Amino acid sequence: MESAIKSPAKLASNTQGEQNTSGLLSSDAVLDILRLIRLIGMRFVSILAWGGRTPMDADDLRIVDAVARIGSMNRAAAELNMVQSNVTSRIRLLEEELGVQLFVRHSRGVEPSEAGLRLLSYVEQIRALFQQAITAVKEDGTPKGKLRIGMLETTAGLRLPTLVAQYAQEYPRVELAVMTGTTTSLINQVVEHELDGAFVAGPVHHQELSEELLFLEDLVLVSPLSVRNFDDLAKVENLKAIVFRQGCSYRQRLGSILDGLGIRYTVMEFASLDAIITCITAGVGITLLPKTLVERLWTDQSVTVHELPVDQAQVETVFVRRHDRYSTSALNAFLGMSRQISNIGTLDRQVEAID
Repeated sequence: MESAIKSPAKLASNTQGEQNTSGLLSSDAVLDILRLIRLIGMRFVSILAWGGRTPMDADDLRIVDAVARIGSMNRAAAELNMVQSNVTSRIRLLEEELGVQLFVRHSRGVEPSEAGLRLLSYVEQIRALFQQAITAVKEDGTPKGKLRIGMLETTAGLRLPTLVAQYAQEYPRVELAVMTGTTTSLINQVVEHELDGAFVAGPVHHQELSEELLFLEDLVLVSPLSVRNFDDLAKVENLKAIVFRQGCSYRQRLGSILDGLGIRYTVMEFASLDAIITCITAGVGITLLPKTLVERLWTDQSVTVHELPVDQAQVETVFVRRHDRYSTSALNAFLGMSRQISNIGTLDRQVEAID
């Protein structure tokens, strides 16, 4: 089963390497795509086979997914353009054939049982594999279509304007969507196929992801002007740590620094970088940010910037993506452009995911 999951990653490299100058896929690349489709079929059969036959088909999976997502047989039927009795009977037939209860009925609707949740995890994998097959078949070497990229708020503030402006100009046929979030939330979205890739604080070491180091940032502690040094910081009563929500690596590092200094503090949580900077300049509290991001505030003497020891200051920004996901021309072009603006210099290392 595991080999079936990992094979699309091999297909990605083979397919992209076999494209010829005409923009058409070579015979080897087409065979790779057909191999992926065959893997999907094998995975489908191996998951759903029961009693020597396959009681489920693609329509059944679509119904199970809709009912679980919406939580109502009636509303799921409306979304699927079916009558409710057909949806109900298909679910009941599946439960009888499999010998398990897929949904728990209650007054508010339905929700997946434990068996239903296990089935849904495979439904998502099968759907992702089908989507990769469709993408691979349509691939002609020209960056186009949808590309969903995640970024930390700080990375977006530092890198997004230049990167997106250049990318949009060179590849106008790509529909680029950029979402911001914490390292934890972005990693989860990549794992769940909700994002094609994301810039997060590294190293990550996730067994389902590959990661590439693209940027090194020097963090500084930013405080109101009244706090001139760490001695002053220790004397502040009711010190506020102005941070992003849980899952932010900068938040974790700031907490470790303050704990190491024996400084007591309370947390104020914000969702945007602008809100955090506004609070700092207003004298509300302190935060931890990349030095490059606060240079203007430093120059304007709006805040005090405190240098940190190298082991506390330096943080990696890595690009993560699923190692088993087909890599489109749009994603390859985006990664290539990101490497061009990387501040790593000649260092271009791939960090292998570990179990």
